[in-house]
Amino acid sequence: MPAAALSTVRKSILPQGGDTWATIAARCLPGTPEAEAVSQLQSWNLHVFMRAAGVAGGVRGANPILPSDVIFIEPPRA
Repeated sequence: MPAAALSTVRKSILPQGGDTWATIAARCLPGTPEAEAVSQLQSWNLHVFMRAAGVAGGVRGANPILPSDVIFIEPPRA
């Protein structure tokens, strides 16, 4: 693989505290319908989306997005 291909970096963000897929979609993919944008983000970030949600305060399904997660805001390159 050429070195130039290795130096290309996918666009990504670190989420803000309390971010959800919908808030990230609204901020990073404006103009895309919310359901479509959320679906795209989740498919590009399976490392976060498929992580088991912790039990916070006894409530299952707490926000699994952490401020330290790297969230890709564009698809992987071919």
